[in-house]
Amino acid sequence: MDGLLMKEAERRIVVETLERLRVLVDDAMNATDYGRIRDILFEAVKSGQLNRGAFDLNPVLFDLQTAVICAEEVGLSRASIVSILLQRCVAAGVYGVERVEREFGSDVAHILRGLLRVNELYAKNTSIETENFRDLLLSFAEDMRVIFIIIADRVNLMRQIKEKGTDEERKRVATEASRLYAPLAHKLGLYLIKSELEDLSLKYLETEAYYMIKEKLNETKRSRDAYIAKFIQPIEDKLSAAGLHFHVKGRTKSIHSIWQKMKKQKCRFEGIYDLFAIRVILDSEPEKEKQDCWQVFSIVTDMYKPNPKRLRDWLSVPKSNGYESLHITVMGPEGKWVEIQIRTERMDEIAERGLAAHWRYKGVKDSGAKLEDWLKDIRAALEHHGSDEELENQFKVDLYSDEVFVFTPKGDLFKLQKGSTVLDFAYRIHTNVGSHCSGGRVNGKNVPMRTRLQSGDQVEILTNVNQTPKQDWLSYAVTSKARTKIRQQLNEQAMTSVSLAKETLERKFKNRKIDYEEAVLMKLVKRMGYKHVNEFYRDIAEETLDMGKFIDQYVEALRRENSDGQDSATQHSAEGFMPQTLQPETTNKDVLVIDKNVKGVEYSLARCCNPIYGDEVFGFVTAGRGIKIHRTDCPNALRLKGQLGHRVIPARWAGKGGSLYPITLRVVGHDDIGIVSNITSIIAKEQNVMLRSIDVKSSEDGLFSGTLVIQIDDKNKLTQLIKKIKGVKGVKNVMR
Repeated sequence: MDGLLMKEAERRIVVETLERLRVLVDDAMNATDYGRIRDILFEAVKSGQLNRGAFDLNPVLFDLQTAVICAEEVGLSRASIVSILLQRCVAAGVYGVERVEREFGSDVAHILRGLLRVNELYAKNTSIETENFRDLLLSFAEDMRVIFIIIADRVNLMRQIKEKGTDEERKRVATEASRLYAPLAHKLGLYLIKSELEDLSLKYLETEAYYMIKEKLNETKRSRDAYIAKFIQPIEDKLSAAGLHFHVKGRTKSIHSIWQKMKKQKCRFEGIYDLFAIRVILDSEPEKEKQDCWQVFSIVTDMYKPNPKRLRDWLSVPKSNGYESLHITVMGPEGKWVEIQIRTERMDEIAERGLAAHWRYKGVKDSGAKLEDWLKDIRAALEHHGSDEELENQFKVDLYSDEVFVFTPKGDLFKLQKGSTVLDFAYRIHTNVGSHCSGGRVNGKNVPMRTRLQSGDQVEILTNVNQTPKQDWLSYAVTSKARTKIRQQLNEQAMTSVSLAKETLERKFKNRKIDYEEAVLMKLVKRMGYKHVNEFYRDIAEETLDMGKFIDQYVEALRRENSDGQDSATQHSAEGFMPQTLQPETTNKDVLVIDKNVKGVEYSLARCCNPIYGDEVFGFVTAGRGIKIHRTDCPNALRLKGQLGHRVIPARWAGKGGSLYPITLRVVGHDDIGIVSNITSIIAKEQNVMLRSIDVKSSEDGLFSGTLVIQIDDKNKLTQLIKKIKGVKGVKNVMR
């Protein structure tokens, strides 16, 4: 590897690091792996395709060091190591992924593809300060070994940048380490790596605090070590006398942890008393692990007074991530509280080196169960002592296959469900953006709003102030938010159109001095083939109906209706009406018979109760407005009969019905998507039933209250309709 790339000092370190790597993974590597990797690296160096980065680090040496961390501190094997050493050659185009797959196997190629995707993600220079970015990183990786590799890569970088690069570059790297990589390492159980990343981040971000604590720890190390020795000596004697096999060690808290305590407790370094913990690690047979741990507990608490409030038993019931240990806090010499952790070698190995470490311990919250389920699989593989190949196969996961992550042009990150389109993303940003969406620009290319998005896409929404939601948008949107908003806006548009159309129709009637009679209008609309009156008004709004022709039809219908009324029996004044007894009469039309079949009297239906054919009714003689017909259960019935009983006359329906009567129904139900559509669909399917208007209002308690004005010809049909509406899922009550 001659040339400017390799310095003499670096050449020596490369040889030493390679030898160290051989010792760690030689058993897992194929006989020809080293020779082929060496030839590929020589070719890449010779071509000049491998360049030093922002911190002037040798790329070949750096990757060797990362491979050592993965092998020694994480426990990864052949496929991961080969992928690390070849990733720059593949990224530079010196070696193709297909060729790697042929010569080193599909597992290596799979990891390499994940590393390349992550590098593409980083090239977007997006903000890493969100939970979504971590999820995106995991979804891009596809194989958790890729995540382990990039964490190891960051640890390696953090160890080497003290004297390299600018202060701004160091702070950028440290910020990413503290906000992304350290929490991620904690979640994956890499406790020691997590602590190191936090300490190194503090070193570059808050240098004075870091070195202050470090110096204080050095100053107090001698007295602290002396105290620990004094504390554990009698414990070791008692445990040895009991025949237990063990070793004891003291663990000083990390600098980062001490700094966080100082800030939380608002105190100086001297105010932090629990600077260390004592760990008793037993060499126990699997079947005697719990028994031995509790024996140590008994011996220690006999010697030192325990604090019962600080007992943590994760032996009887391990943590959800598999962490097992027994924690107690006792009063040691000089009145100092000391924490003691009791566990076995197996428990300590898992807790220290990861894959089942305490990423929930210390209050770290999990954002979902998927990562925990994956950790359980890893732990199961470890406990069954499978081969390296079997263990690494557990790493192949698809944690986020049902989600996609996309960026705005400014680098903001959004999470959407899989299959989401440009239109879904527009509504995810803001309802107004969605309602005016005219398309999008994905990765710099103009696309229609129905285009499905992929993880990593950079999406810009194109809008037009004249754009409004269309019915076919519902076939483009997949997210519930977008579909709900589109339906709401379509309903609002429809109601607005209906209102404007009504105003237009009434204005034209007024201009031509035509009387507006709703009953005549509804009959004509029904005869024209409209199932829903709103469809009629929509045609007016969209100017697809010939208004002149329709008005002529209405005038003719009105004339015919009035002629029918004049041809019937002569109208009499209501004031002069006296009950008479006549023989029953039948007719093909609705006939309201007042006091035993008298017809031809001027009457009208009371609006307070809106009686319809089939209701039990009575008549009330008004002053100058004829006879008003009320239902017997009308809210005003009791007052009219009690105070003005002399004006009340018996009444009943005769004939077979046929006219349509207006009815108002009040519906209360759960505010669920689609419930109103289901109700209107039922009404539309009924014969001789027309929906005149609908008004729905949501409340804060998750319910909606709506009023439906319908026209119907028969009480029995109304009863059946109410029963059907009550059967709609989510409807709580229907009242007339």
